[in-house]
Amino acid sequence: MSCGCGKNENTGDKVNPIQGHCVCEAVRFIKRLQDTHRDDDCFDCDTDCFMRPLGSLVNPANERFNTRVFSLLTEDGDFFKAMFRPKSHTHHGINCFSVFFRVQNIFDNCCATLMVLEPLDKDGKPVDITDCGKVCLDKLCKVERFRATKSCITVDLNCFCAIQCITDTFVTQCNTPA
Repeated sequence: MSCGCGKNENTGDKVNPIQGHCVCEAVRFIKRLQDTHRDDDCFDCDTDCFMRPLGSLVNPANERFNTRVFSLLTEDGDFFKAMFRPKSHTHHGINCFSVFFRVQNIFDNCCATLMVLEPLDKDGKPVDITDCGKVCLDKLCKVERFRATKSCITVDLNCFCAIQCITDTFVTQCNTPA
């Protein structure tokens, strides 16, 4: 994958990552929010990655939230996908790819460790979001819940052109599926 989004519109030169990159800044914010979630103010856009407090992307209630689920888009507009290790007895015939992530750590200029989240339907059953190896947009609409996996991926956030926050949720990180 090329990293073409961080280019100056006028010259085509790469933008210095220290000067800021919108995807990187959004993921940094999500990490801070997950680490220090507290009640603040409200915003009009109900899927804004910069919305506070954690829990704002769903109908605010007295639920616990520790994760802002998001997806990343590549330069060509495709969802970035990663593989996860499935819980074997629930994945017969289901691919183990996801486009949903939780930020675990941010380091250096704009690198991040992301936990791959398993997509689940409303009943908590795994959703195969692929069709012939490609992400199927219709299948993404069936995803309503998420489960932590033991699979993480380290990425350079400067290589992505867009981030879409999906929802806030509580993801149990202990005793995740093998």
